[in-house]
Amino acid sequence: MTRVLVGLSIFLSISTFAGDKDRRFSAKPATSYATKQVQGKVTVAAVPYVDDEENRDVFGKANPYKSGVMPVLVVIQNDSDQALRLDLQSEYIDGRGRHIESISPRDIFAAGPGPKRPRVGGGSPIPLPKKKNPLMSPEIAGLAFAAKMVPAGESVHGFFYFSAQLDPEGMLYLTGLSEARSGKELFYFEIPLSK
Repeated sequence: MTRVLVGLSIFLSISTFAGDKDRRFSAKPATSYATKQVQGKVTVAAVPYVDDEENRDVFGKANPYKSGVMPVLVVIQNDSDQALRLDLQSEYIDGRGRHIESISPRDIFAAGPGPKRPRVGGGSPIPLPKKKNPLMSPEIAGLAFAAKMVPAGESVHGFFYFSAQLDPEGMLYLTGLSEARSGKELFYFEIPLSK
């Protein structure tokens, strides 16, 4: 009986692990999101991920927003007949007009809160055991926006990360889109992040 239970638990563990590996995030078309901007035949959507369930579905156990990092999904849909070159610069602008630049996945670990060290009588801090940083997750780096081109008639997506909390009046400011053939730069995109 014990062998059957052990075998069954191993099978279920392998099945669960395989299911997680096959779980891939895919974005909807940019035109389907409420928070988007259209220029000619190019649509850019920006969606902040601040809900616990949304973050769990995408990032698994890592919840960047709870650790002070706001993930923003960016979807670029190119319905034109020319490929676009991407050299993107992104900023989050809050309701007070503060500009916050996106941070790279490798810098995210520094954005999360560190453990507080209690002090004894105002002296040296008490050493604490090292905890695993919840932001050191392969999903965070793997889902970061990395595309450098958008072929004609296609779309690309990925996440930008900001050390910020969502402001109801906040917006994403995005530059660095240009036509691949002519080099002509598209006007900047300024997308409100609240419906």
